[in-house]
Amino acid sequence: MANQFAINLAFYMLMPYLAAHLAGGLGLAAWAVGLVLGVRNLSQQGMFLIGGSLADRYGYKAPIMAGCLLRTAGFALLGWADQLPALIVASAATGFAGALFNPAVRAYLAAEAGERRVAAFAAFHVYYQAGMVLGPPVGLLLLAADFRLVCTVAAAVFAALTVLQWRALPARGGARDTAGADGHWAGADGRGTEADGRGARRWGVPASWRTVLANRPFVLFSLAMIGSYVLTFQVYLALPLAASDALGQDAGRATGALFVVSAVVTVAGQLRLTGWATRRWSPQGALVRGLTVLGVAFLPPALVFAGEGPGARPWVVGALLAAVVALAVGSAVVYPFEMDTVVALCGDRLVATHYGFYQTVSGLGITLGNLATGALWDLAGRTGAHWLPWAALTVTGLGCAAAVGALARGGRLARPAVPPLPA
Repeated sequence: MANQFAINLAFYMLMPYLAAHLAGGLGLAAWAVGLVLGVRNLSQQGMFLIGGSLADRYGYKAPIMAGCLLRTAGFALLGWADQLPALIVASAATGFAGALFNPAVRAYLAAEAGERRVAAFAAFHVYYQAGMVLGPPVGLLLLAADFRLVCTVAAAVFAALTVLQWRALPARGGARDTAGADGHWAGADGRGTEADGRGARRWGVPASWRTVLANRPFVLFSLAMIGSYVLTFQVYLALPLAASDALGQDAGRATGALFVVSAVVTVAGQLRLTGWATRRWSPQGALVRGLTVLGVAFLPPALVFAGEGPGARPWVVGALLAAVVALAVGSAVVYPFEMDTVVALCGDRLVATHYGFYQTVSGLGITLGNLATGALWDLAGRTGAHWLPWAALTVTGLGCAAAVGALARGGRLARPAVPPLPA
């Protein structure tokens, strides 16, 4: 928990101000700024599966430490480099670092939490959001001195995390082909594994990927959940665009306030909402209801922007605030049950690889969803149908809820039975 809080604290004290530094401080062209930022996103989203596979093959501790050490170097280089090639290398390093430790951290948490995974992931989400809340103001204070100081402090946080994890983090994970507590074996089919000289067998990376892709319920669940990530990302896209169109010069402050409200709702309400949902619904029922809330979150903006343009400023602010609160509540309900479902569907085998695949699919979905949302936004501006992108987002959320509900009714979200390997 402390690890993830510090990761987000250091990341968000730097990243919100990187574009301004590249354009204003270094004088890079807009295309170069976009390239540097895009390389970071691509190197992270595109490499999650590799990071998860490495965690399952070699254990969770090594990728977590390697990711923090790599991000230490990447952040330090971002602060002191002033040439585009070096900045691209630094950006790629910071992205791949996230691909290394993100799946491993979640797999580690799932392994340690045992049957209390839902509660553990709820607490994890609180620490995650708390780091996001505190990072930007800390970075802003340091930025008053120098952007290099921001990068140096962020790099120091990751360096300290590397040392602390080396000293304190017990070794866990590593997809060895040995019997678990339930008498089942990780490699029951005996394919794609290699002997390690001690009687155990260890998964090869290609075999782990084939295993994930062959897990049809998990793949279907991953595809069904893409819409939820597209919706939650609109805090960074559609809502700021709407604020800019309707509020003009006040859009920046309004957008910042929306971020704060979203994080505060999550930090204050996550554990209560998880406990409340656990007492009333099954995990599948909580997922469906949370996804429905995510879709309904975009109805207030759809109603306010139903005319030829934005309505009165109080109505716009109220609609955007309602959307942000609903998105935060829906995400708080969905997240712990979503993470628990991923573990359940993989049968506690190759957990990090499954998380890596899941995050890769989600990242690709966000990219495509943002392109579609942007196209709809432009179309709405040309035709005057300002309700169109909001309605499309609502339909996306309801469709996502319907897809997950269909999987649940068909028994696709139940924990798979793993046959034991004969003695």
